[in-house]
Amino acid sequence: MNITFLEPLGIPQEKLAQLVETAVGTEPKITYYNDRIEDPEVLMERSQGADCVVLSNMKYGRDIISRCPDLKMICVAFTGVDLVDVDYCREKGITVCNCAGYSTVAVADLVFGFVIDLARNVIACNDAVRRGGTKAGLVGFELEGKRFGVIGAGAIGTRVLNIAQAFGCETVAYSRSEKEIPGVKFLSLEELLKTSDIVSLHVPQTPETLGMMGRDQFALMKESALFINTARGPVVDSQALAEALNTGKIAGAAVDVFEMEPPVPEDHVLLKAKNLIATPHVAFASRQAFEKRAVIVAENIKKWMEGRPQNVIC
Repeated sequence: MNITFLEPLGIPQEKLAQLVETAVGTEPKITYYNDRIEDPEVLMERSQGADCVVLSNMKYGRDIISRCPDLKMICVAFTGVDLVDVDYCREKGITVCNCAGYSTVAVADLVFGFVIDLARNVIACNDAVRRGGTKAGLVGFELEGKRFGVIGAGAIGTRVLNIAQAFGCETVAYSRSEKEIPGVKFLSLEELLKTSDIVSLHVPQTPETLGMMGRDQFALMKESALFINTARGPVVDSQALAEALNTGKIAGAAVDVFEMEPPVPEDHVLLKAKNLIATPHVAFASRQAFEKRAVIVAENIKKWMEGRPQNVIC
C-alpha cells in the first residue's frame, strides 16, 4: 500500500506523520511532499505508484488521474471537491473522500469578522486615525435587530445562523432542503434577498449554483445591505457584484473567494469596487482547523483501508 501526500497540510510534518502512523500503522509506504506544486505533470509524476493520494484545493483532473493506474482513493483535505474530476473517479471506481466539518468554526468566525468590519467601518476608521482624522462619516450600525439571511443551511450556514442569533439578529435562511433550526425562518431566495440586512453565502459550487448571485439577485437587495461570500467564487458573478457596489445598489461586501485561487490579478474587477473587503481564501485556514483536518485525513485513510470508507463523495 502506497500513500502519497501531494502537498503539506499546514501542521508540522512530524505531527502529521504521527497521526497517520497511529491510524494506519507502519506497513504502508507513505511519501510526504513539503511543497505545493500545481503543475499537472509534476502531480502526475508524484502520484505514480500511489494507491491513495492526499491533496487539498488544487486541480486534480482526468488528465492526471487517467495516467495513474494504481490509484484507488483520493482523500481531499478540504470540504469542496470541485477541483477533482469526480465523474471520472466514479467511472473508474476510485473512491473520493473529503474532510467535511474541519473548517466550520474557522469559516463562521471570519464571516463575523467581515460583518463587524463592514458594519462598524473598522478598516476606514483605522485609515482615518492614521491620517489624523476622526469618526466623521464613519458611524456604523449594531447587529442587534437586523435581519441576517443565510443562503445554504449546511453545517457552516447553521453555525453562522446560531452566532447571528447570539448578536440579537433575526435569522432567516434559504436552502434547497429545509430543516428544523431553532429560531430560523426559511424563505424563498427572492424574499430573503429583498428583506435581509446582511446576506451570507454558504452553498457548494455545483452546476446548479454557478452564478446564482448575479445582477438580478443583487438588484433585489436593500441599498443598505451587506453581502458576504466565504463559499466559492464562481457562485457569484463578480462583475455584477462590483456594479452593485459601485452604483450603490448594496452598501458593502466582503469576499474570501474568487474565480481563481490567489494570487488574484491586480486588475480584478472586485479589487476596484467600492466598500469591499477581500481576503486570499483564508476562511478555512486556522491553526485549529488544520489540526482537525489532519485528524480527519488520517481517519479517512484508515476507514478506507478497512473497507468502510467515510466522508465518501463517490
